[in-house]
Amino acid sequence: MGTDKFTHSWLGSGLIRCLSWLHGEKMHLRALGSLLLSLALAAFAADPASAASSDTVAAGEAKVRLLASGLSDTNSAPVFMGGVEITLTPGWKTYWRYPGDAGIPPRFDWSGSENLANVEVLYPTPKRIMDGSGATSIGYETRVIFPLRIRAKDPARPVTLKLKLDFATCEKLCIPADANLSLSFAAKDGAEPALAGAEKNVPEKQDKSKPRSLAVLSAKVERGTKADGSDSRILVNVLARTVGKLDMFAEGPNEEWTFALPELVSNEAGHAVFAIPLDGSRLGNAEVPPKLRLTLVAGEQAIESEIPLD
Repeated sequence: MGTDKFTHSWLGSGLIRCLSWLHGEKMHLRALGSLLLSLALAAFAADPASAASSDTVAAGEAKVRLLASGLSDTNSAPVFMGGVEITLTPGWKTYWRYPGDAGIPPRFDWSGSENLANVEVLYPTPKRIMDGSGATSIGYETRVIFPLRIRAKDPARPVTLKLKLDFATCEKLCIPADANLSLSFAAKDGAEPALAGAEKNVPEKQDKSKPRSLAVLSAKVERGTKADGSDSRILVNVLARTVGKLDMFAEGPNEEWTFALPELVSNEAGHAVFAIPLDGSRLGNAEVPPKLRLTLVAGEQAIESEIPLD
């Protein structure tokens, strides 16, 4: 009987130890599983790239994608920051909202988007691009991001952007291009790295109440001496107490007006004058427009101003 008692005691204690070990291992496995799940969720939360960038679409001689970040406050209204990124084949270009002597401006169609109130498309400062035939275009080379300010109908719900983009890529010849893109995102999403600093490339709106080193001062029509008025022009006076090559782009009050590229005619002691020839401009339903929309560039700085014609 003593031996049986010893055997039963040993077996019982061994069984208890075994069950305890199995229970401990099970708890370790549960803890390990919970840890792995937490790490996976943390990695997903820390990397919002899947929600902040659409798939890249090839179009013409370019690749296009949509970008978005979570909510920020702009003018006390909840706004999503976004962008349309166009990466061009080396040697090719695409166009500003006014393309210059020739070209096709981009067109953004947001119909079909979900939970979208409106989208404001911003245009980075462009540059003049010679095409080799004597014509000058206004646009971008290599890569451009058009910043977006996106307002949702309900900021608490996800937004789905659907964009049909019509634009052109050009080398010596232009190739019309289009891209259909879609991107869903929400207020909790983090910042898209590609959007960092994108709005800094957009010309500032001129604030006449603040002193500036770069400003559009006035614009007036100078009548020419020819009977047909072909030597008439618009003279624009600017303040340019800043460093960098000066340039200017001129637009009318709507798309009925297109203007020849401004020519820099003088630049002395911080004041410059640009001339916009009326010959070669396409005028709207009046002899001259009531106002001009001017983009003034000085090196890395740029401002945009709407100014009446004297």
